[in-house]
Amino acid sequence: MSVPPPDPPRYGTGALADLPPSVLAALGVPDAVNVLGLPALPRACVLLVDGLGWEQLRAHPDEAPFLNAMDGRPITAGFPATTVTSLGSLATGLPPGGHGLLGVQVAVPGTGRLLNCLRWRDDSVDPREFQPAPTVYERAAADGVEVAYVALGQYRGTGLSRATARGADYLGAESLGQLVGRAEEALRRGARSFVTAYHADLDSTGHRFGVASADWRHHLRFVDVLAQQIAAVLPAGSALYVTADHGMVDPSERVDADTVPGLRDGVALLGGDARARYVYTEPGAQADVLAAWADVLGDRAWVVSRDEAVEGGWFGPLDPGMAERVGDVIAVPRADLAIVASEREPWLERMVGMHGSLVPAELLIPLLSTSRP
Repeated sequence: MSVPPPDPPRYGTGALADLPPSVLAALGVPDAVNVLGLPALPRACVLLVDGLGWEQLRAHPDEAPFLNAMDGRPITAGFPATTVTSLGSLATGLPPGGHGLLGVQVAVPGTGRLLNCLRWRDDSVDPREFQPAPTVYERAAADGVEVAYVALGQYRGTGLSRATARGADYLGAESLGQLVGRAEEALRRGARSFVTAYHADLDSTGHRFGVASADWRHHLRFVDVLAQQIAAVLPAGSALYVTADHGMVDPSERVDADTVPGLRDGVALLGGDARARYVYTEPGAQADVLAAWADVLGDRAWVVSRDEAVEGGWFGPLDPGMAERVGDVIAVPRADLAIVASEREPWLERMVGMHGSLVPAELLIPLLSTSRP
């Protein structure tokens, strides 16, 4: 059965990468393009709720009445629809092909090894070199805007934070109340201010219990209050934008790349994640690996070569050297399926909720707004 190609992310017209330059333009930063048509105001707060997909939000109006009542529409994350990649786009205003944070686990070209961009335990990979694009925080600060990034203190100084939050004053917040308090304080700085507030716990709840769980729904209620409280303390001349990095699904079927023979032959490295697999092949084995993975997964996944994914616009334009970070073969489940690796990634099998794919439940995210002129 022929699988129709996926719709790519809406880079340049309605993707997460379009939000940061639009915010900068609304703040009056020169040369920033207001793709999303945001109103001109001197203060802006972007609240990124990890794991808050558009479809999941709209399916829970009782748990999230404030969020569902806000003005808004769906935009798309980038590909893969995962935290690392989305934080890269939120930081730079670029599609994934421009900032190079192309997934959870990507190849470090010329080394024969993977980098886990979430954990970033490889000290030989400099975050400033691996993600070389200037950040929107650096651009805003250079124009005199007061810039702050509010998130858990444990993320301060990590490789991912150095790649995605540089140029901002990092303010640690260990609770929902602190997140509101630090965001309010930072918004009141200077004549213009730009604050990014990041909340991680909805995503971690989904990974552990699933988006269909009572636990996830209960936490969504706290997220709704969080957004309402930040909106309540906005100083005059402020806009609040609520968005996310991806949605989530609870796949019930598992295919194990470590035990299915057809998924092991010719494979040098296995990267990506369970809903967006990067398969790095042995020399000369790409065609055979592509055929084998397509045969095993059938119409349950998009299985394409790197070149096909690039030509399909999955990553946006790729800067020099970025393509080599992507697998030679890319397998993206489109059905109720996770591609796990029981030997190499035992932690994945314990996850209930997952994300990364190009299906709407994972790719569509909210862009909600309220303001105090």
